[in-house]
Amino acid sequence: MSAGRYFWLLPFCVSVIGHRQPRTPPGAPEASVPAAANTLVWGPGLEENIVLPARFFYIQAVDSSGKNLTTSPGEKSFEVKIVSPSEPFTRIWIQVLDRQDGSFLVRYRMYATYTDLHINVLLQDNHVAKSPFILKGPVYHEGCLCPQPIGSVWEAHMHCPQSFAQIDRDLSLYTSVDPDLNAEEIPQRFGLRQSLCHYTIKDNKVYVKTFGEHVGFRIFMDAILLSLTRKVRLPDLEFFVNLGDWPLEKRKPTDRLHPIFSWCGSNNTRDIVMPTYDLTESVLETMGRVSLDMMSVQANTGPLWPEKNATAFWRGRDSRQERLELVKLSRAHPDVIDAAFTNFFFFKHDESLYGPLVKHVSFFDFFKYKYQINLDGTVAAYRLPYLLAGDSVVFKQDSDYYEHFYKELRPWEHYIPVRADLGDLLEKIQWARDHDDEAKKIALAGQHFARSHLMGDSIFCYYFKLFEAYAKLQVTEPKIRNDMELVEQPADDLFPCSCHRAMVKDEL
Repeated sequence: MSAGRYFWLLPFCVSVIGHRQPRTPPGAPEASVPAAANTLVWGPGLEENIVLPARFFYIQAVDSSGKNLTTSPGEKSFEVKIVSPSEPFTRIWIQVLDRQDGSFLVRYRMYATYTDLHINVLLQDNHVAKSPFILKGPVYHEGCLCPQPIGSVWEAHMHCPQSFAQIDRDLSLYTSVDPDLNAEEIPQRFGLRQSLCHYTIKDNKVYVKTFGEHVGFRIFMDAILLSLTRKVRLPDLEFFVNLGDWPLEKRKPTDRLHPIFSWCGSNNTRDIVMPTYDLTESVLETMGRVSLDMMSVQANTGPLWPEKNATAFWRGRDSRQERLELVKLSRAHPDVIDAAFTNFFFFKHDESLYGPLVKHVSFFDFFKYKYQINLDGTVAAYRLPYLLAGDSVVFKQDSDYYEHFYKELRPWEHYIPVRADLGDLLEKIQWARDHDDEAKKIALAGQHFARSHLMGDSIFCYYFKLFEAYAKLQVTEPKIRNDMELVEQPADDLFPCSCHRAMVKDEL
């Protein structure tokens, strides 16, 4: 049980991450004052059928002339209250996150299910836009086992895209998938040397068998499957998940491939890519036991662009040779690059050359710097979604590795590309210093991409669309194999929910 489940003990509150003063550049005119009637409110957290671990919506402050504010009117400008008229005490934790650009992200995590919710958005006790927003419900909380029986209806409620290009690319290598054959061949080929999970989804229940020694990362896959099956009825399917860092399927496309689901892909392998375990966990545990997620970053993007340190910043461990080269560059050009190791593991014999180690820096403090360097680790560096979501420009190393969204990013639009050997890094940083407006534009485009494509609703859509498309390729019936165990849904004895969909589901 995560720490997040204990927040129901807290009294109702409105809280804010990042206690900072409004950011107005020196010499700039005073920020406009938001007008309640003109201010905009929208987002998935205002729809009862979108169930997420943490629901969210947005506020855009607009002044009396109809102009959007572009700087913060003050972190406590807006107050959000969420109540259920039929419940005297609502177990809901709310945070109003000031994005410092005239907009706010409101997130809330429910610890019980309610028949209806009234979301009040207030500016100096005046209702904003169409407040109160009424979710007629029932409005289900994350722990409620109440799957929508029809996948297409769930997709429509979630506003999922028609397709994801990476899913199409990955599955285009397979004309069909034979669960019976895979169940026999994949454990023989990979099971002795790699760590795998063999999953079967049958009647919307999750079954698993593990192979290999290091299967601790199974918890992330178990968690997303359980969360999804609480929300929507998944098709019956059977698949294998690689729990290691490196993608596994190295055969040529002309050979008979084995479908392996992995957190990371590469140009030299054929694995089917999912959102990383890190991004997956951050979605599931938002407002729970994680502090770094795609929403918290948006409230902690550091000072305004002109006030940021015009130095390229990096911290991390020694998991790749190029990281050693980066630290060497930093030593030679400390006025251009601030790079240092926080841990030595892979190259401990070189610690005297590249040390001493420095203390860990809060990820949010990264954004005191204009330029963020993203280098591969053992595989792709899984921090890229959070770097993009900040307010700095990302220098991304050319790489054979990729996450599920990399191929939708465009160099010089969403990030500044850097050669794999870092041979042009100094030159690219100098370009950014000489072209400050263009660099800021790239930073904002990367931020917009992250806000639009890497939030929790998009991650759930990606997993569902992947499983849905993969299930259609199966030519034999998925089975609960010998030695598979049922992955139980977590008990929710404190706030059990009554699912109104049960009757509909039983009739199918």
